[in-house]
Amino acid sequence: MGIWYATREDVQRAVDSKETARTNGQIDRALETAARSVEALCHRTFAPTIATKFFDWPNSQYTAPWRLWLDANELISVSAVSSGGTIISTADVLLEPNEYGPPYNRLELNLGSDAAFGGGDTHQRDITITGLYGYRNDETPLGATSEALDASETGVDVDGPTAAAVGVGSVLRLNDERVAVTGRTMAATGQTLGGNLDARAATVTVPVASTAGFTEDEVILIDGERMLIVDIAGTNLIVKRGWDGSTLAAHTVGATVYASRTLTVTRGALGTTAAAHNTGVSVHRWDPPGPVRTLCIAEVLTLLGLEQASYSIVLRAGESSGERTRDQRGIAALRAQVYDAYGRKARLRGV
Repeated sequence: MGIWYATREDVQRAVDSKETARTNGQIDRALETAARSVEALCHRTFAPTIATKFFDWPNSQYTAPWRLWLDANELISVSAVSSGGTIISTADVLLEPNEYGPPYNRLELNLGSDAAFGGGDTHQRDITITGLYGYRNDETPLGATSEALDASETGVDVDGPTAAAVGVGSVLRLNDERVAVTGRTMAATGQTLGGNLDARAATVTVPVASTAGFTEDEVILIDGERMLIVDIAGTNLIVKRGWDGSTLAAHTVGATVYASRTLTVTRGALGTTAAAHNTGVSVHRWDPPGPVRTLCIAEVLTLLGLEQASYSIVLRAGESSGERTRDQRGIAALRAQVYDAYGRKARLRGV
């Protein structure tokens, strides 16, 4: 899958879809389609990607000899530049527009330096730029990993705060490596049920030996029943019973408490390299722009609604036309808002 700008859980909350509804595959397909649609609308990709790219020099940009327009290859930061096989110090490279970037849409050489483009045997791929490409690298620090990882493991155990803030589709950073979350499963928390629970929805207090490591909005599993933690008081977890469409059931003291803390991930995502990590490594989540995330969710909801209706929409009241139509003014306005704020506009070039 590609990088998504919303998570499966975002969509499930928006439509109140239960895990037992078995709609994960349908939602994931719609998320992939929505993310690519948002990129097509805005003419840019948003996720930060480490890459090396090549540019002709001279080229057809009709520009100053010290300036290279990047067009769709927007930069967040640069780590290495060379031209004609000669290394150019990054200290002599200016990313513009510096007033409000990133993203940076052009690279300029410091006119006070001796750096210059060109000098290769051919103009083709004369300039080489290694850097972090994309829109922005906005991150939120979460919790930490709960185990050491080698460079090939695809199951990552995390703590409660991280698990509650991560969904399928999230992009995380562990040290210099980024991973894409493709699934999640339950893991033992090391805690057991401290008292019997009956099968009533009104019984919402789950006693445990220690609530350390648990957090609000985390989903736990006892026997076959899922519960959502809504509060924590002393050594008690205050929960919503029968969460995610699971069945209310009675539970006896000593039952193991599980939580959704094992993440299935794609290692070495977005141009990074899979590496070994120690226990307790800080986890950072990459965050797309808020309106982009909102539009992605809206596009998914539209796709799911169309699929449910077999792509056949019933007439609105008062319409006489024989065509089947749908009022899309709301999502059309959202698309326009996102394009105005985040769309990459055409750059006019004079000859």
